[in-house]
Amino acid sequence: QVQLVESGGGLVQPGGSLRLSCAASGSIFNIYTMGWFRQVPGKQRELVAMITNEGRPNYAESVKGRFTISGDAAKNTVYLQMNSLAPIDTADYYCNYRDLIYDSWGQGTQVTVSS
Repeated sequence: QVQLVESGGGLVQPGGSLRLSCAASGSIFNIYTMGWFRQVPGKQRELVAMITNEGRPNYAESVKGRFTISGDAAKNTVYLQMNSLAPIDTADYYCNYRDLIYDSWGQGTQVTVSS
């Protein structure tokens, strides 16, 4: 089992920034990806950004140039720095961990972009 603890999120004005963190614990494999998905009511959960344990990132087109994902492999933690936030970024954000055995999700953290 892999457990995920998320932090960050909240209410921010358009153009503002937030930082999400996600720490994994438990049976961490040496090859994995971690990252963030988001979901709004009535829509499918969608990829925001992922990063491999070797530090290779992958971004959704809608967040390229605004969001940056980074990882601390020693702490099994990933960070999502979100800049230039817009109302369209409002969603519940979920941390995800995947390896050859496990596909684990965090409990979700709400991000609201509103003036």
